[in-house]
Amino acid sequence: RGSDELLSGSVLNSPNSNMSSMVVTANGNDNKKFKGDDKMDGAPSRVLHIRKLPGEVTETEVIALGLPFGKVTNILMLKGKNQAFLELATEEAAITMVNYYSAVTPHLRNQPIYIQYSNHKELKTDNTLNQRAQAVLQAVTAVQATNAPISGTTVSESAVTPAQSPVLRIIIDNMYYPVTLDVLHQIFSKFGAVLKIITFTKNNQFQALLQYGDPVNAQQAKLALDGQNIYNACCTLRIDFSKLVNLNVKYNNDKSRDYTRPDLPSGDGQPALDPAIAAAFAKETSLLAVPGALSPLAIPNAAAAAAAAAAGRVGMPGVSAGGNTVLLVSNLNEEMVTPQSLFTLFGVYGDVQRVKILYNKKDSALIQMADGNQSQLAMSHLNGQKMYGKIIRVTLSKHQTVQLPREGLDDQGLTKDFGNSPLHRFKKPGSKNFQNIFPPSATLHLSNIPPSVAEEDLRTLFANTGGTVKAFKFFQRDHKMALLQMSTVEEAIQALIDLHNYSLGENHHLRVSFSKSTI
Repeated sequence: RGSDELLSGSVLNSPNSNMSSMVVTANGNDNKKFKGDDKMDGAPSRVLHIRKLPGEVTETEVIALGLPFGKVTNILMLKGKNQAFLELATEEAAITMVNYYSAVTPHLRNQPIYIQYSNHKELKTDNTLNQRAQAVLQAVTAVQATNAPISGTTVSESAVTPAQSPVLRIIIDNMYYPVTLDVLHQIFSKFGAVLKIITFTKNNQFQALLQYGDPVNAQQAKLALDGQNIYNACCTLRIDFSKLVNLNVKYNNDKSRDYTRPDLPSGDGQPALDPAIAAAFAKETSLLAVPGALSPLAIPNAAAAAAAAAAGRVGMPGVSAGGNTVLLVSNLNEEMVTPQSLFTLFGVYGDVQRVKILYNKKDSALIQMADGNQSQLAMSHLNGQKMYGKIIRVTLSKHQTVQLPREGLDDQGLTKDFGNSPLHRFKKPGSKNFQNIFPPSATLHLSNIPPSVAEEDLRTLFANTGGTVKAFKFFQRDHKMALLQMSTVEEAIQALIDLHNYSLGENHHLRVSFSKSTI
């Protein structure tokens, strides 16, 4: 599971629906034969054959075609063939549906589709292979029945074991793009009312606790979403039941939210989500999560890229990312900060193009990233971190670009253009660096170490940045790389600013990144 194409099918006889047997393969497992009686084309059946579906269409959209006519009892998507089978509870409902759609051509995603009776009298799907489609069907049916508990009649009994808790623990692997509390709310709301969410970082991994009103909803969400990707090929959801049965949320902000208590304070030093940003997120997430939430979350191909890029998050070749590229950074230590130090720190999360420290307000700076995804990423990882002893605030700026000073005007080196810098980490499409983006952490990953440099040299070098080196380890297979642990995240940030691209001799420049590992 978690593959982009959950079901592919191969049809043995003619391409129309008058077929006597059909082989459906799910995820490359053994072929499962569907036997159907040889019927004349067009004899009524409660199973409908739907053709010419758009490639990226989701189970939810296909189920929605049948819902106005009665209960939908089963679905089988043939993604590779752009076809689906939909089973309704009664033949009468199916007849009504076919009659209606023969008069009014149905469209999905602005594309006409074709519906006719199948020569199968019922769909016998292998529930282990078809588990996600079943979970989606359950969820939709549950929502339709206003969250009434679901009887296990249409679904394998195993799929509806009693749920342990209404609270899910969610871990996000391969988090190359930021995942916000709002994104999680958008995705998980498809399965029922989300009451509370708490997000946190543990073992350098983004995690969340999410509480539903009903354990059944938690069960369905876990079934349908565990192992799915939020964005193409990254941000994989790992979902378990929590031992907690109730979450205690103290503050409503960008880290935690109690949707039943909008009156909660935002907490000290932890600003509530700025209304403008909240509105922007609401716009973004509606774009992002619908294509994602109930298809494999990684919406395939161009439609996915376009939707996600419109959400200003996922950098796709050939799709310009929406969203603002300019960040406003405030509460900087004006005695210490330089354009170069901001370039180095923000450069961990994207290719910084220009930096301007504000002339009349030297504790603030504008930073222009290469695209909207990178600015989102830098903002989500660096807002609230300590740089030169001060907690910095990072928000999206209203400026579209950072202006360079006019020719001949001396602005005391406060503005710098890094557009042609050789130090950009993300210039090469598909670079490994995209896979190694982690939140600031006390443990640093060092690479490009020449053979002549020993552990002691590196320990001394990093101790000279003003912190304490707590641990050090060369990679066993490759002495060009090492992990080095400072005593705090703030010390690690300082060491990265001071020593990334530091010359170690022999034409080797040290590369420093944050690591998800600990020593």
